[in-house]
Amino acid sequence: MSSESSFDIVSKFDLNEMNNVITQAEKEIETRFDFKGSKSSLKLDKDALVIISDDEFKLNAVIDILQSKMVKRGLTLKNVEYGKIEPASLGTVRQKLTLKQGIDQDNAKKINVLIRDSKLKVKSQIQGDQIRVTGKSKNDLQAIMQLLRKAELSLDLQFTNAK
Repeated sequence: MSSESSFDIVSKFDLNEMNNVITQAEKEIETRFDFKGSKSSLKLDKDALVIISDDEFKLNAVIDILQSKMVKRGLTLKNVEYGKIEPASLGTVRQKLTLKQGIDQDNAKKINVLIRDSKLKVKSQIQGDQIRVTGKSKNDLQAIMQLLRKAELSLDLQFTNAK
């Protein structure tokens, strides 16, 4: 009697960890000499981060600090989408960074094609912003996980609800 095993493929961004990253980045900005008297700030709005700084050079320095803190805390840079740099009030510049949550339809279709092309005996089904993969063999499911970890996708994937 063999039962079906399954797992979900999701793409989540840990916003609590991102708050920690922002706090650390703000502390470093306050202590750095090259930011003395700067109007640089980071503000998290739901699934977006707004960075404001004096000029493009300082804005890029803030992004460098942010990225290094993200890497140290284990957050992926794949789920960050950079908006264009816009002028803001008082001679400052602003850039919006979107934090991608969930798997969009294009990436979901790519993942389904990868799974189908693997010729393993598993089924995949798109369920909103995640994908459910089912199969009889747990080895096949683990092979799918390995395949997706090695795939060159534009977002970071996590595997949850393994049954």
